Amino acid sequence: MGVAILSDRVHPHMIGNDIGCGMTVFRTSLSAHKLKPQKLADRLRVLQDYTDPAEGQAHLRSADLPDDLAVTAIGTIGGGNHFCEVQVLAETPDVELAAKAGVAKGDVLLFVHSGSRSFGASIFADYAEVGSEGLAAEDERTAAYLKMHDLAVRWASLNRQIIAQCAAAALRCDVELVVDSSHNLIERYGDGFLHRKGAAKADVDLVPLAGSRDAKSFLLKPIGNKPEALASLAHGAGRKYDRASMHGRIGKPKSVRNALSRTSYGGRVVCEDKQLLVEEAPQAYKNSEDVLAQLVEAELATCVGVMTPVVTFKTARGADERRSKR
Repeated sequence: MGVAILSDRVHPHMIGNDIGCGMTVFRTSLSAHKLKPQKLADRLRVLQDYTDPAEGQAHLRSADLPDDLAVTAIGTIGGGNHFCEVQVLAETPDVELAAKAGVAKGDVLLFVHSGSRSFGASIFADYAEVGSEGLAAEDERTAAYLKMHDLAVRWASLNRQIIAQCAAAALRCDVELVVDSSHNLIERYGDGFLHRKGAAKADVDLVPLAGSRDAKSFLLKPIGNKPEALASLAHGAGRKYDRASMHGRIGKPKSVRNALSRTSYGGRVVCEDKQLLVEEAPQAYKNSEDVLAQLVEAELATCVGVMTPVVTFKTARGADERRSKR
């Protein structure tokens, strides 16, 4: 679900290799009553093959980033719990705040979860040996790390925008940014450094909270009156079971495994990597509604919107093909 730690030192290993990982929500011009999940799923398969270096360079330049910065990875989702999901805003408990955010009940949203891909990994590789001791604030390597870290956070945000643009082109719709929220990053906080690992920034107007691919997700309004929360919120429901154990928890019959490609909402899941399909099964995650209730009870946030999944795209390649492409 996430952790926020304040320290007088910088700890690269707390953030890991996916620097800048986050979630971005867009409002689309699609009509909810016209959605056909299977057709949407088929169209989203093009997300697998975003490999236009020239276009990637143009995107990087437009964001004032070096145009050779991991250009072959820009516009890619990655593995693990990353995804691009079409959702419907099913409820707006706070209509006024929803309107302020530019959304309304019945809107079709695009929810993208991804990070800095190989760029972040290359940065972390240069600092992996630092270990739990971290880096002193005055260490010259600290400034160098934070400079690259900040580039990775910007790169990751751009990556999510490009994924959304590719999805919008495939779905033949327009998209408009609702919220962009990073949850793997380091920031100056008072006299120290605030490390957020899987914890969304809560000193903003809106934060997404992701459920599993067969559960509700939410748009939250942070309350921000709890100093002990370090201006942070959970970014998702969090895992209940680790990836390895899921292979024993999901039944072996082919019919059971095939059922993982559909949801109780009538939605579709595009994930040709059968191992990943099992490891990221809905049963692996905690109940997102319970997590929301805990945040509300703790007076950390209020619910602005409730989203239900229509199509979740993870990968259109099998495990062997994904490994060969690395």
